Amino acid sequence: MQEGFAVITGYAVLFIDAIALIAIVVGTIEAFVGAIRAMLAPSGPTEGRVVWLRYARWLVAGLTFQLAADIIETSIAPGWDDIGRLAAIAVIRTFLNYFLERDLLEVRASQQT
Repeated sequence: MQEGFAVITGYAVLFIDAIALIAIVVGTIEAFVGAIRAMLAPSGPTEGRVVWLRYARWLVAGLTFQLAADIIETSIAPGWDDIGRLAAIAVIRTFLNYFLERDLLEVRASQQT
């Protein structure tokens, strides 16, 4: 029973990691296209910042999925390396969310003036 659960967990982790990879790749492509568009076309002063904020959202989404996969993986075989990796991803995600929210507030404030 436990071996079957470990196999299912392995597939779930693989699937969730694939979702994280897709989110990061899609966000990177979107950011690249947006940055090229912002450089070539005349745009407002916040256009470049909006591109990077959208990219940060994609990265946060990818990190969130990676965190979910690591939580599932750690629940099966909790080793200190796995717990350390989980903690590092959680800290990185927390900092990204904090700075993303701060940047969003700055962009909203500059758009209202």
